[in-house]
Amino acid sequence: MHWRCLNKLIDLTRPVVMGILNVTPDSFSDGDRYSSPGPALDRAAIMVAEGACIIDVGGESTRPGADAVPEAVELARVVPIIEGIARRWDVAISIDTSKPGVMAAATAAGACIVNDVYALRAAGARDFAAGAGVGVCLMHMQGEPRTMQHNPVYQDVVSDVIEFLRHERDACLAAGIAADAIVLDPGAGFGKGLEHNMSLLKELPRLVALGSPVLVGLSRKSFIGRVLGRTTDERLYGGLGLAALAVSMGARIVRTHDVAATRDAITMVSAVLQGPAS
Repeated sequence: MHWRCLNKLIDLTRPVVMGILNVTPDSFSDGDRYSSPGPALDRAAIMVAEGACIIDVGGESTRPGADAVPEAVELARVVPIIEGIARRWDVAISIDTSKPGVMAAATAAGACIVNDVYALRAAGARDFAAGAGVGVCLMHMQGEPRTMQHNPVYQDVVSDVIEFLRHERDACLAAGIAADAIVLDPGAGFGKGLEHNMSLLKELPRLVALGSPVLVGLSRKSFIGRVLGRTTDERLYGGLGLAALAVSMGARIVRTHDVAATRDAITMVSAVLQGPAS
């Protein structure tokens, strides 16, 4: 199994880590620690050293209640960081955005993946991805960040999410995006309550059965805090438990703030299930 991302072919025969680099002043977890190039590139260096296969750069917060950011502001935040990473390290770079203009500028700067919480539904997004040949991650979200946690309701959350992702994947294939360029993300914490998130994790093999690689983003999520009674910066161990569970159920990419610890956890799960890497 692999993920075709522009000029890179990411091997997913064993699970890999996507490190989160939020370069926003209002990240739910990182605040504004990495909103300027120096600290952001220092953080990227640490994640590369810790074994991140992908660095996911985001310039617009998608935390619950977050306000939209103008495209020009988002570009000013992410393009210098992507250029700096691309100059320094041979690592896959992902742009976390829903704006086709940001996708294009980020790709020109060195990104090879588009990670979109709106699943490329903005006008022109699918056409850009198809023409550029980037890897794409399609995520499920009910509503939009500002209101998504206001009493989310589903008929059957697992079936609803699977059907949404199947439909959006089909739309991407019809637009000319290659099948092996597509990864699916159930969107834990995006328009979902505690029981919704639990059900999606419990039934993750149903999403894996669609045949596209599955990415999970569980790091420091609020539902971990609800279960454990932990603040945002106390949720590492809960997140590691969920990452290990997800990988044991077939997830191939784990998006996380905590690269070294997550890589160790999923490497051990992979060693048990597949044997130690040679």
